[in-house]
Amino acid sequence: MNTAPNLPRLIEPEQLQPYLDDPTILIVDLCDPDRYAAGHIPGAISLDYANLVRVEPPALGLFPTEARLSEVCSQLGLTPERHVVAYDGDGNGRASRLLWTLEVLGHQQLSLLNGGIHAWNTATGPLETEVCHPAGSTYAAHIANPAALADKEYILKQLGNDDVVLLDARTPAEFSGADQRAARGGHIPGAVNLNWTDAMDIHRQSRYQPDPVLRKLLEARNVSPNKEVIVYCQTHHRSAHTYWVLRHLGYTRVRGYSGAWSEWGNDLSLPIES
Repeated sequence: MNTAPNLPRLIEPEQLQPYLDDPTILIVDLCDPDRYAAGHIPGAISLDYANLVRVEPPALGLFPTEARLSEVCSQLGLTPERHVVAYDGDGNGRASRLLWTLEVLGHQQLSLLNGGIHAWNTATGPLETEVCHPAGSTYAAHIANPAALADKEYILKQLGNDDVVLLDARTPAEFSGADQRAARGGHIPGAVNLNWTDAMDIHRQSRYQPDPVLRKLLEARNVSPNKEVIVYCQTHHRSAHTYWVLRHLGYTRVRGYSGAWSEWGNDLSLPIES
């Protein structure tokens, strides 16, 4: 059995190029179908983002059922031994949601392509237009890492806990309630705000900011590595990106709240601040 290479959680195009023909690498493209058809990384499998969320209005980004994820992972051809590299063309929020989902399932060999397809193109990486059809597999998905998940009941119990930081990845206007996208505006009590785009370098295809910059942004908000961090946004798309930033930086106690503000802001029984 071939062994997958030991790739970091965040990789550059130049690091990926030598492994395009490696069968232990599974490259997943979460771009829109038209962009995928126009040119994608050779061998990349297209995945519709809708497969990564469960919609139960008003909550729009819930964690899918294990049965559904078993189907999705099997269709991708995923096996426990393969190393997954994910990317998209819109800031890598979709790709990060896939990586978070797989981490919840206990899959450990995961990488995000820094800067997504735009960084790949800037690095003149090869492209192909032929649709890639995976061979398929039998993947039994189950939640093997519940410590990467948070729900509203768990968060309620942590309110006021100095060992836990709630990190809101929405815009400052959403955080304050000026931009209201639920029955109520505002944020979860005690949360701190870090707009997910602040972690991006817009001059380098929205790659991550350098690690010292990221650490300074987090330290300014008292988001320290020794604390548990719960990230959320509106549907855990933007905050999935923030989740992976934290994992890249070595934070070990990180949870994603997939119900996010679309659930919390619409549940009148839950406390809010603005």
